[in-house]
Amino acid sequence: MAFVTEEQIQQFHEDGFLVLEEFFTTEECDAMREQIHKIIAKMDVPPHCRTEFSTSEEEQLKAQGSADYFLTSGDKIRFFFEKGVFDEKGKSYLPSAVMGLGWMGRNISSLLVGRKLALEKPVVVQSMYIFKVQCLLVSVRPHQDATFLYTEPLGRVLGLWIALENATQENGCLWFIPGSHTNGITRRMVRAPPGTIPCTQFVGSERTYQDSQFIPVPICKGGLILIHGEVVHKSELNSSERSRHVYTFHLMEAKDTSWSKENWLQPTPELPFPPLYT
Repeated sequence: MAFVTEEQIQQFHEDGFLVLEEFFTTEECDAMREQIHKIIAKMDVPPHCRTEFSTSEEEQLKAQGSADYFLTSGDKIRFFFEKGVFDEKGKSYLPSAVMGLGWMGRNISSLLVGRKLALEKPVVVQSMYIFKVQCLLVSVRPHQDATFLYTEPLGRVLGLWIALENATQENGCLWFIPGSHTNGITRRMVRAPPGTIPCTQFVGSERTYQDSQFIPVPICKGGLILIHGEVVHKSELNSSERSRHVYTFHLMEAKDTSWSKENWLQPTPELPFPPLYT
């Protein structure tokens, strides 16, 4: 496990993201992959619940916002799929993402990150395993996590992105606009009024970004990327012959923070957001 220095924390506050190589061991990464394959082996998603995963506004509203399967994924394991993965019989052997994996969210390494960032009452609001399978030619458009995970005040959401395989420019590593977390957000995805179809809607509009603003952030297996909730980031398509598995989860500093009741993701009485520290 890598040691996080004060200089690195300062760099995170300046850039809105931080790369920590060799943060997890090969054995830890392999254990996470083994666990997800056990879950996939038992996957049984009815046709009407086969929801496509996207950060595109149009595709979000069409494929996700119309599905109760998506809105109720906060306290359950849910499977989401890329466009084009189903064969003529409606069968897919691999989803693009699995949400609701709280069992992988808490370990000694993430505890240390939270304490190093002076988080007093962090809770895990979302967890997701992303496969980024090869040759599907699907990219993730520029976005800010706070668009989907909104708090008052802002600046209380932190993403932890764990590379379970090498992430390169060829297989779809992350790209960031350094310092973009200081400009706030201009768009939110919120729940629509009850009974409305689709079930979510966007308020505001996304800024226009130039490719020249982004820098690639490749990282080796076992590396961790800290992601500020308002930093602009994306990933390009995986044009290689290798997958790019990652496990990612989001923390919220719950002290003196209000989680928006308009967010698509909501805690439930049965399973409130679990604390990082126990």
